[in-house]
This record gives sequence, C-alpha cells and structure tokens, in this order.
Amino acid sequence: MDRRSVLLSTLAVAALTASITGMAEARENRRTPPQQYYELRVYTLPDPAKRDRLEAFWRDAAIPALRRLNYGPVGLFREREESDAPKLYVLLTASSPEMLLNADRRLEADAQFRKSGAEFLRLPPNDPPYARYESSLMAAFSGMPRLEVPAAAKADRPRLLELRTYESHSERAHLKKVEMFDTGEIDLFRRTGLTPVFFGRTLIGPRMPNLTYMLVFDDMADHDRSWKTFVNHPEWKKMSATPGYTDKEIVSGIRRVFLVPAPGSQI
Repeated sequence: MDRRSVLLSTLAVAALTASITGMAEARENRRTPPQQYYELRVYTLPDPAKRDRLEAFWRDAAIPALRRLNYGPVGLFREREESDAPKLYVLLTASSPEMLLNADRRLEADAQFRKSGAEFLRLPPNDPPYARYESSLMAAFSGMPRLEVPAAAKADRPRLLELRTYESHSERAHLKKVEMFDTGEIDLFRRTGLTPVFFGRTLIGPRMPNLTYMLVFDDMADHDRSWKTFVNHPEWKKMSATPGYTDKEIVSGIRRVFLVPAPGSQI
C-alpha cells in the first residue's frame, strides 16, 4: 500500500471515529438538556405605588428587551399576603452565568429598552425606583436542569407559586440535600402532585449555603392536598429517615413565601 493510500485510510478512520463520537455526543445531549442558570431578585419598595411603577417597568420595558436578547422565561411575582412595604420578585433565566452577570449591561445597550423605560431609568435621587434589592445567582440541579413553565402560565390561568429556600449548616450538608433531590425527591414530588417550576443551587447570594426551588399550585387547597400526599407517602417516610438524608443532618432552616404572578410574568 502506497503512502497516499495509507493517508486516505487513516483519514477515513479518523472521520468515521469523529462521526461515531459526534453521534454519541448528540445522543447524550438529547438525553441531558443544557443546564440553565437563574438570578432571583427581591426588590423592597416603600409603598404599593412604587411597587406598581417598578412592576410596569419590568412588564413594558425590561421583559420585552430580555426576550429580544434571548433571556427567559422571566418571572414577575408579588407576595400573596402583602405588607405596607411590598416586595417584587423577579426571576431571570439564562443559558450561562455570564449572561446573567451582563444582563444590565446588555439591556443598557438595547435602544428600544432605553426608549421604553426612559421615564423610569431617569428617576432622580429624591424619587428612587426602589429601596434596595437582594440578588441570588443559582445553577439548575442536574435532576431538573431547565425551568418548566407551568401549564397555567401558558394558558394565562390563576396560579399560586410557593418559593422555598433550604439552608444548611455546611457545604457538605448542602450538597447532600441537593443529592437527595436529584436522586429521588424531585421524582417523588412529581408523582405526588407537587409540580416543580425550577430547582437552583445558590452560587452567590445571602445566607449561604442554600438552595431554592419553586412549586406551582392551582390554589391553597391544592397546595395543602398535594403536600399532605407527599409527606404521608411511604417512599418519603423511608427516604427522610435514611441516615445522611435526615433534616437534622442536612437542613438547618427552611424559609417559604407564597407568590402570585404579576401582569407580564412569563412563569
């Protein structure tokens, strides 16, 4: 066999190997959707009127611009039981942490956004847009790598969202709780009527280490019924009593808040 034939043969084998590898990677990619990243912002407002103004800015200027920039879906929520100092919750979804870290800069470069939000963006110091906001950067769990838009949101029906945050006393305990969700708890949620929207492990944010997830319900009666089914399920009783997975070992605190979608929310 001459040198040219050897070279062609080698190239053919390399091409075949690359083709097989590519097909395998494609199959793997189909099995495991790309992981998403989330930013949860919680704005504190001095009064309901300023909450409404901020909400309108997100609805009419920021969310349409983010959609043009390939972010989303974007959630916009009020607390179900509001206080005199209301809050606005904004959940951003992106395909990379870099997109979230650069979201404000990309919005500022969008001419239509600057035009639509001009009045809000030019608010003076004596009329601030909000008091303050907290922000958390999260990575989706491997057991639920992408946010799932609720069916009620797609149909524009009323819905109740429960946002829960689990804190742990150490990073090791936190990772164990993430593992518990990934290897069985999320699946059991689905089988007992608890419908998840997203699960996120906090990478940057307050009160770390912690994880946050969101569930959707028709109403509070649906919430109570679904949670009762879950906590009484024999699989949960067994799982939650397994050494290494008990709340006493891996969860130091649980915080929850009930939310309702604000006009313009995509979730």
